[in-house]
Amino acid sequence: MDLQKINKLPKNMTVWLLCLLLFNVFYPMMLQSQSKHPAFSVEEYQSGEDRLPYRLLKPLAYDTGRSYPLVIFYHGAGERGTDNEITLAHFAHFLGSEEARASFPCFVIVPQCPEGIRWVEVDWAAQAHTQPAQPSRPLEMSIELIKKIQRMYSIDSTRLYVTGLSMGGFATWDVITRYPDLFAAAAPVCGGGDEKTVFKIKDLPLWAFHGDRDGIVKPSRSRNMIQALRQLGGSPQYTEYKGVGHDSWKPAYQEAKLREWLFAQKKQ
Repeated sequence: MDLQKINKLPKNMTVWLLCLLLFNVFYPMMLQSQSKHPAFSVEEYQSGEDRLPYRLLKPLAYDTGRSYPLVIFYHGAGERGTDNEITLAHFAHFLGSEEARASFPCFVIVPQCPEGIRWVEVDWAAQAHTQPAQPSRPLEMSIELIKKIQRMYSIDSTRLYVTGLSMGGFATWDVITRYPDLFAAAAPVCGGGDEKTVFKIKDLPLWAFHGDRDGIVKPSRSRNMIQALRQLGGSPQYTEYKGVGHDSWKPAYQEAKLREWLFAQKKQ
């Protein structure tokens, strides 16, 4: 912003513009300092008039001379909004712990869906759904964000991974069938998709999770997707936790081999 031009404006407008400038500079810094997960930087992606808050985790000792995997995580319905913090409540430990960052250096994107909107505009409680003709705007922007991060940093395009829970589990199934050539592996947790679309991802490495006592998203939603893949000759992994309700992300993101399995996958 040109300060000489600001000085020529009426005094009240000058003060307003300077306040706006200071807000834009210091507000992200304030959010970062207050964050429970400071390793994930506070960011925002803007496309036209639309804004998508997100958190970004970079590898420790980032080296531009090498390429890194990228993971995108889609949160659940309870984490919608604009606070750019609550999205990490159930996931930060999975890749943000010191041990994980040392063993699995990667970039992680955690976008935040606005209130009143779903990653995938379908009924989560239904027995089945048909994939919407177009992605929701936040979901579409999340794919745009991936491409932006690929331009900004040294990303291994053969090692893009996606995971998400509940509403984000629906997002995971949706993006891999909507963009079947983008990801190297997927790990949907207590979600569901359109069984008619799985022919696009028959050979995609996939490990799905669900609780057999889930009363919010029926376990059949994951079972049916896995069955449809297997009927086509696919070999997805599926873990269903006995006695677990709609919080299967707790054991799923504690699975000892999930990170190793995920980062071992690579597009040919």
